[in-house]
Amino acid sequence: MMNQTLLMMRFLLMRFTENWMLSKLHAVLFSLIYTVATHLSFLDLCLISATVPKSILNSITFTDSTSFLKCVFQLFLVVLLAGSEIGILTAMSYDRYVAICRPLHYEAVMSRGSCVQLMAVSWLSGAVLGILYSAGTFSLNFCGSNKIHQFICDVPPLLKLTCSKEHATISVSVAVGVCYVFSCLVCIVVSYVYIFSTVLKIPSGHSQSKAFSTCVPHLIVVSTFLVTGGVVYLKPGSDVNSILDLLLSVFYSVALSALNPIIYCLRNKDIKSANVRSSGVTQR
Repeated sequence: MMNQTLLMMRFLLMRFTENWMLSKLHAVLFSLIYTVATHLSFLDLCLISATVPKSILNSITFTDSTSFLKCVFQLFLVVLLAGSEIGILTAMSYDRYVAICRPLHYEAVMSRGSCVQLMAVSWLSGAVLGILYSAGTFSLNFCGSNKIHQFICDVPPLLKLTCSKEHATISVSVAVGVCYVFSCLVCIVVSYVYIFSTVLKIPSGHSQSKAFSTCVPHLIVVSTFLVTGGVVYLKPGSDVNSILDLLLSVFYSVALSALNPIIYCLRNKDIKSANVRSSGVTQR
């Protein structure tokens, strides 16, 4: 049997709407989100750059086509950056553990060298996952429709287009990804068990509040990222295309990239002082 994948050199990404005006509105909205995210975080900039510019371009040109190689590269980048972010979020939980539970040893434990090593491990883990998922997905045979029910090239919607009955390579990739995420989750949970047990022993209510305000934004990001990503990748496959799949994908690959820096800045002293000055000017 001839490999039908060789004949399918282009994929059609899903449009958010077939209405021309709404399509332009989508381009404007995504452009604003992209602009906000690019000014606040390098990793979020990379993740959102892997998905949003292409979606904006498709909306402006009112097209939905992407080449086979571009689809492979986008999938690789999305998995790489998402995997790296999970590793970095884990490193951040360890950073908070050291800062709160072992403050006198913070400078020694979280030295520049240690931080570089943690970041290197995070990026390397993401790269391994990216290679596994992209190689595993595109080693399968694709036949029939080339229309992806998603605005980006992602594993679950691509699997619906394959005519391969066995997905052993993807099963291995998913198993490795689950082990990686579970290991990160265990580290995060253990870190916060120690953090909260230490914070609750602090006699000062103000100090407790300050410590919790440092940890809560991180927990919000971790839980939201893992839940939305887990639902997208681990929910049972279905032949029925759901709008929920699209919304979840938008949330973990686009919305969180813009929200993460904002969430982390909520307790930033400079922003708080700016708000105080702004309130003073308004009152006068």
